[in-house]
Amino acid sequence: MYFVEAGAIAVRRVRKDDMRHVAKATGATLVSTFADMEGEETFDSSFLGYADEVVEERIADDDVIMIKGTKTTSAVSLILRGANDYMLDEMDRALHDALSIVKRTLESNTVVAGGGAVEAALSVYLEYLATTLGSREQLAIAEFAESLLIIPKILAVNAAKDATELVAKLRAYHHTAQTKADKKHLSSMGLDLSKGTVRNNLEAGVIEPAMSKVKILQFATEAAITILRIDDMIKLIKDETQNGED
Repeated sequence: MYFVEAGAIAVRRVRKDDMRHVAKATGATLVSTFADMEGEETFDSSFLGYADEVVEERIADDDVIMIKGTKTTSAVSLILRGANDYMLDEMDRALHDALSIVKRTLESNTVVAGGGAVEAALSVYLEYLATTLGSREQLAIAEFAESLLIIPKILAVNAAKDATELVAKLRAYHHTAQTKADKKHLSSMGLDLSKGTVRNNLEAGVIEPAMSKVKILQFATEAAITILRIDDMIKLIKDETQNGED
């Protein structure tokens, strides 16, 4: 009643995460109680945040509080609309992945060509490295190089393209880039899944953050090593004699 008379909007039962977001956006400070050390109720105006407008609007079937023109413009809310919960979940996941990739790119400040370009280039390089070794390590490196081609193959299959032909062309481009000094620009060649061809993905804008690519290779390698270290398996066999007695 007091808020209405003062011309203010009061909202109750707000989640803590939402309150933190509002405080961050408006520059306000969260206050859990007005009581001070003397037992009196006081409030410092410096705790207040700032926004140009706070209104209640109806979006679809829900009434939401819109806070516009906040002090800190880096905090925003995105409203997703979809036909059902399944579609909204997929949209939320895709948007989260996109924002995470942008975050990683800004953190690493380095990008590499996408579309299987890194995996193909690394596969070609490791295949050549394997031929220079005369020990059994050659087999492990050759198999690792072959496994890297799974990524461009899956990309081509998911796009309903001829994976065998595209990967063969991609490997040929990267072999040329690594063996001929005047063909270094071919190192950015990757898959164009829309047209089913091979193109320079760095020029086309199909890029990935280098940090994510390095971590993906590291984690995948560590997972494979962990599985290979499992040299025994214990299996519990049900006692058939006990069942017969019962």
